[in-house]
Amino acid sequence: MKLQQLLSHTRKAVDEYKMIQEGDHIAVGISGGKDSLTLLYALHGLKRFYPNHFELSAITVDLGYEQCDFTPIKELCREMEIPYHIVKTDIAQILFEERKEKNPCSLCAKMRKGALNQAVKEIGCNKIAYAHHKDDIIETMILSLFFEGRFYSFSPKTYLDRMDLTVIRPIMFVDEADVIGFKNKYNLPVVKSACPVDGYTKRQYAKDLLADLNRQYPGIKQRMFTAILNGNIPGWPERIPYIRK
Repeated sequence: MKLQQLLSHTRKAVDEYKMIQEGDHIAVGISGGKDSLTLLYALHGLKRFYPNHFELSAITVDLGYEQCDFTPIKELCREMEIPYHIVKTDIAQILFEERKEKNPCSLCAKMRKGALNQAVKEIGCNKIAYAHHKDDIIETMILSLFFEGRFYSFSPKTYLDRMDLTVIRPIMFVDEADVIGFKNKYNLPVVKSACPVDGYTKRQYAKDLLADLNRQYPGIKQRMFTAILNGNIPGWPERIPYIRK
């Protein structure tokens, strides 16, 4: 996927769900993976021509794994002239050494988001952008359907009233395969996850299942995504169809 295609998908999401208003200061959550770095490129590119002017900052929550070196991301943000903040935490130590969690994902996500949201407020941002793509949205629906018994996926835009923050997901129309292609084409400085349970989660199960279904029944992934968009899921904002100009 070329940058122009990424920007087109991003503009569609931002316009259809009114994600960005004039004067917004948006924090981009950077894990170091391909998704968050693609999101950084998308918003950096969009900022150059989007009619609503906005500012960007990038934030990484350092979970405390010694193997993770975020220097390449620091350099990328320097080149893009985007302020970059690293939030140091002991989350990895708490999960795996102190609590010895066998299923740490839920608690990790809660602690990570708490640290991230607090940092976002401290640097003066009013919005935070998460790098969830189309596959993430479908996989979340599968997990919710299988393990909670409800048809649900996270919203393109969510207001967190307790934090006075708005979460947006600008690359929601981008396929994961295209993210991988973008990463390879532009040689993104990915920092590999050091989490010991990476690749052994329920989300990985949903990812593998979705890939298998789409091989057996080509096009089923897009049909599932369309069902989500049209599913009147509680909490989702009104969608205004994007008209290409």
